[in-house]
Amino acid sequence: MSIYQRIFTDVETKIISGDWRPGDRIPVEHELAAKYRCSRMTVSKALSALAERGMIVRRRKTGSFVASPQIDRTVMDIQDISTEAELAGHEHRFEILARKIERLGEAEAQQLSEPADAEVLRLQCLHIVDGRPNAIERRIIMLDAVPRAREESFVSIPPGKWLLDEVPWSKAKHVIRAVSADTTTARILQTERGEACLSLIRQTWQNGRTVTYVEFTHPGDRFQFAGTFHPAAN
Repeated sequence: MSIYQRIFTDVETKIISGDWRPGDRIPVEHELAAKYRCSRMTVSKALSALAERGMIVRRRKTGSFVASPQIDRTVMDIQDISTEAELAGHEHRFEILARKIERLGEAEAQQLSEPADAEVLRLQCLHIVDGRPNAIERRIIMLDAVPRAREESFVSIPPGKWLLDEVPWSKAKHVIRAVSADTTTARILQTERGEACLSLIRQTWQNGRTVTYVEFTHPGDRFQFAGTFHPAAN
């Protein structure tokens, strides 16, 4: 393996493993050059490749920093609900309806391709925008992948925002579908049973392991998904 590849792989591994978290400053070029006994040009080449991959952000005069993960905008730009509401000029607050640590059941383990009996943090939250219920969040956080979540109360920050800030991920998948509100969902969202809702299901991974699985259920008349697309270049 070349020195360039070693630098690239070592930095990438530290980011994916969580040793270096979003916003952390990575060693400067001359420090890496001394560590790997190579030229600063070789270090700069490796860091530029990491920046192109979206792993780090390079800033003139201040150095390089671990980048915050972003969802592929060519598919759809979906942020956490609190940020989305604030950017649109709405008032957002949330409530933790349930929080418990338990073992992953057989059916869910198979669905997530994770081992049965794995320890998880299960959360249910209500997001309120401009005084009206906007979404029920039902989330599982894998505690073997995110042990820090065990002690986090999420009283002052929504789980989704906390995870985006604290935990790097290497892969994400989401599914959007139409669903009908069951009795419990209708009561929490203050709508009628059977009313149309929009459901967003998202699973994220870190280095092949599930970080979190979440389903957001929105009242169909109070929420929409939107994206801007451009034709592919020929």
